[in-house]
Order: sequence, then structure tokens, then C-alpha cells
Amino acid sequence: MKRMIFKKLLLTLVTACAFSVGTVNLSAAHHEGEMAEMAPHSIIHVVTVSWKESATPAQIQAALDGVKTIAKDYEGVTRVWIKTIKAQGDRSHAFVMEFKDQASFDAYTDSDAQKAWYKLYLPVRERSTTFDITN
Repeated sequence: MKRMIFKKLLLTLVTACAFSVGTVNLSAAHHEGEMAEMAPHSIIHVVTVSWKESATPAQIQAALDGVKTIAKDYEGVTRVWIKTIKAQGDRSHAFVMEFKDQASFDAYTDSDAQKAWYKLYLPVRERSTTFDITN
């Protein structure tokens, strides 16, 4: 009798575990689907910079402040980040621009906003590395 009760209890526990694992997997799959739908289609433009030795702190700050000006002057840029908290390697600064979509990103090249900013940035930039990222 005890053995029969034990078998039923064990079978019930195994069945409950199987159902709960299936539910967790379905929830995870559902959540992943939601995350894919929620993923932004903006483009993140990440630039790491080394400045010329001759660049003054004021010139560097003007170039970084110019990134903020781009966001004001160019409708396709939705957000910018210019404050480097940590830098590795031979780059001392980084900045980020978020473009609202691919069309805005593509139109930025050779735009008036980019040309104006390059007047501040290019004379003091030694080297830079760019990553453009989206979902």
C-alpha cells in the first residue's frame, strides 16, 4: 500500500515538473518574441577617438560639444552621448549618436550638419574607430 502511494506521488511530481518546464520554455519563447518586436530600429553610431598632441582641451571640448549641436541641427539624430567614463587602449574619448532610422543615418553623410561639425572635429582628431550598430 505504501509503495503504491509512493509511486503515485512520484508520478504526480514528475508530471508536474514536466508541465512546469514546458510552461517556462513557452514563456521564454513568448518573451523572446516580444523582445524582437520591441527592438529599436535606430542606428547607434559609436566613435572612439585619439586626439592630436597639439589639440588643446578647449578644442577637444568644442569638438565634443559639436556632437550635441548635431543633434540640434540634424533632425535624424535623436540622442547623443559625449562623456567618456572609461577608455581602454590608445583612445581617450568616445561619443555616440543615435539615428532614428537607416534613412536618417544614410542622409547624414555629407549633410550640412556633418560638414559644419567636421570643421571643429577633423583638425584635432588623430585617429578614430567607428562602429554602427542596429537590430
